[in-house]
Order: sequence, then structure tokens, then C-alpha cells
Amino acid sequence: MCGRYSLATPASNDLRARFALGESLEIRQRFNVAPGDDVVTVTTSKEGEPRGAILRWGLVPFWAKEPKVGYKMINARAETVAEKPAFRDALKTRRCLIVADGFYEWQPRASRSRKQPFHITRSDGAPFAFAGLWAIWHGKGDETLRTCTIITTEANDRLRDIHDRMPVMLGDQAAEEAWLDHATPAPLLQELLVPLPDALTARRAVGPAVSDARHDEPDCLDDAPSEDDDQQDPSLF
Repeated sequence: MCGRYSLATPASNDLRARFALGESLEIRQRFNVAPGDDVVTVTTSKEGEPRGAILRWGLVPFWAKEPKVGYKMINARAETVAEKPAFRDALKTRRCLIVADGFYEWQPRASRSRKQPFHITRSDGAPFAFAGLWAIWHGKGDETLRTCTIITTEANDRLRDIHDRMPVMLGDQAAEEAWLDHATPAPLLQELLVPLPDALTARRAVGPAVSDARHDEPDCLDDAPSEDDDQQDPSLF
């Protein structure tokens, strides 16, 4: 799964150019993005033109009776996304990029009561995009919510000892463009929903600050205490 991530990259102008986010979209440094938060994304217009958008994390389908259902739909499984009623319509025309520079996962530790958090990034440290879906929900009166979900897939070999799932990190700009393109055929879309290659994946044990979903400060990225240094390299397992 993916239940927490970061967008701590400070150069917002670089992000705007990299992802065509536009000049008016507010981009803040985020060290601990949690479900229910507003997040930076790229959606498309009806004509298929990319555009930056702020969406709430946790997809609320148009047919939902109330918005709290979104907290149960922060992720969509790549293997079933084309079949599930909550996601299959969005997969056709409402695909999006969710901009990030890392995500967190927690590894169970037999010798401790607490799980060990890891920050997982591209090996080059560059920002990237999760493959996402988005939806518009209309409530009573003028109430409107625009929401999104992150698609997950099986973990690659570099991360499997931490968790058996990982978010789909689209590998390059060509993959991002294909994911957004309304004309991309369904079989090709499915081919994009794969784990990031091991060689492009980096992981680092971090301290306990990130485990509090309400805490969104730079210390979420602090290194783990020294006794966890052996967790930096998956080859040690």
C-alpha cells in the first residue's frame, strides 16, 4: 500500500516546469503527506490537455453517498483497477499524475514493538509521479469534491522485505505522458502499472517522527538512530 509520502523538493519552479503544473497552483514543501490531505497533481481537460490541480487524497466515486468513503480508497490495486466499480470509470478518462519525491513504508521488526519506517525514493533523488486516478463528487447544494487515489502494484525485489506492495512510480516522462493520454489503449495502460526497476529504487531508514500522521516537519526525513543503520542496505537480509 501507500499511506504516506513526501514532496519536500524546495524548488517549486523546477516542479512547475517538470510537470506542467502552471503558475497559479500553490506548491508547498510536504514532509508527511497523509490521506485526506490536498495534494499536487496533473489531471487533463476534456480535450486531454494536461493541467495542474489540487485534489484531496482518497477517491470519492461520483455515486458515493458521503465523502468519508474516500479514506477507504487511498489506493487502488493495479491488478483489479479495471474491474472495481470505484475505479474502472476513472481509469478510462480520469487518470492523473500525483507528484512526489518519496514515499514511506513501515517494516515489522521481530525484536521491537514498533515498526521501522523507511523513506523510499528514486535512486537519483529526482521528483517523480505516482500513477493515479481522480473523480468529482457532488454533494448537497454546491458541495463539490475533487479527489484522487494512488495505484499500487507488487513490490520490487529491493523493497519486498519491507512490504509486499508499493505505489506505481512511473519511470519517465514518456510513461507519464502515456498515462495521461486519453488515446492510450487499455493493454498499454496495464503495462505501465509495474514496479519501478530495482536499479532506480533507493531506500533509507528514517526516525520515528514520520509515524505521526499529523506531524509534517523536516525531521520526518531524519536518519534512523544508529542502531538501525544496518537497515540501509537490503543486501544485508
